[in-house]
Amino acid sequence: MLSRVASSLYWLSRYVERSDGMLRMLKINYASSQDTIQEFTWKPVIRIFSSDDENELLNIQHDSRAVIEYLLLNRENPNSILNIITLARENARSVQEHIPKDLWQCLNEYYHTVKDEKLLWYVQKDDPITALDILIKQVMLYHGTADSAMERGESRSFMKIGKHLERSIQSIDILDIKFSSITTNPDLLTDIAYWKHLLLSLGGYELYLKTYRQGFDAKNIIELVMLNNDFPRSALYSMHNIERYFGRLKSENNIEHYNNLSFKIGRLKSMITYSSVNTMGEEQLHDYLTQIRSEVFGIGNSLNEYYFANS
Repeated sequence: MLSRVASSLYWLSRYVERSDGMLRMLKINYASSQDTIQEFTWKPVIRIFSSDDENELLNIQHDSRAVIEYLLLNRENPNSILNIITLARENARSVQEHIPKDLWQCLNEYYHTVKDEKLLWYVQKDDPITALDILIKQVMLYHGTADSAMERGESRSFMKIGKHLERSIQSIDILDIKFSSITTNPDLLTDIAYWKHLLLSLGGYELYLKTYRQGFDAKNIIELVMLNNDFPRSALYSMHNIERYFGRLKSENNIEHYNNLSFKIGRLKSMITYSSVNTMGEEQLHDYLTQIRSEVFGIGNSLNEYYFANS
């Protein structure tokens, strides 16, 4: 496979996965902002998903509609849903012969839905949840089509690696930001709504309730998000899948690069597998997550160097 094609498939998948995480986070936080009687801040969401100057954006941190519009539809924001789905569509257009027609149509429909002016009306004048639900359904349609229609070959492997790499970064970032907030506000440790919204934003609320019967506990949440291999958005589950799909790319033509990157993936998987909540520790959690995040980015950089260098 040409490195240009592999790169486009990888980034197509990363962009769609990023949009999925953003949409779910926006939906849960908007619902939370409507339930609280105190002034709600969007600062954690801005820190996770914005690539612009954070200080300037803090001017709108208490305006839910303004934040949603900025992260959803702002053309000047390079990480808005509108812009990243535009990039996903451009990548898909360049590799149409490597993806099913149905998948291209799903992504094309997603793109035109994001550009629909009615979404802006929902965000500014009506119910932003309606706009977010419309787009979440587009993502779900895309994932369902990709899983059922995509051939089980190199193309799908690069897409799966991109998906799980992006997913692991999001889970680590969300966990880090949420626990960093506790440092300045210890009362959040006993705030049931705080933990519930964290789990809902990652899609892990129901699994948490089934797994842990004693209520919300910080250590249990860390264990679920980092170490639970049954949770589709945990760091460990993502690394298992990155290792699994990267193993399918082995070829005698690139054996040296394959071995180097395989070692990095295996090392990171072992770092997570043989960690425990006690060894992470709440006080050292930020340092631990920063290290894991750096290793994940290192894998992404190595993919670019070894497999996408000529793209």
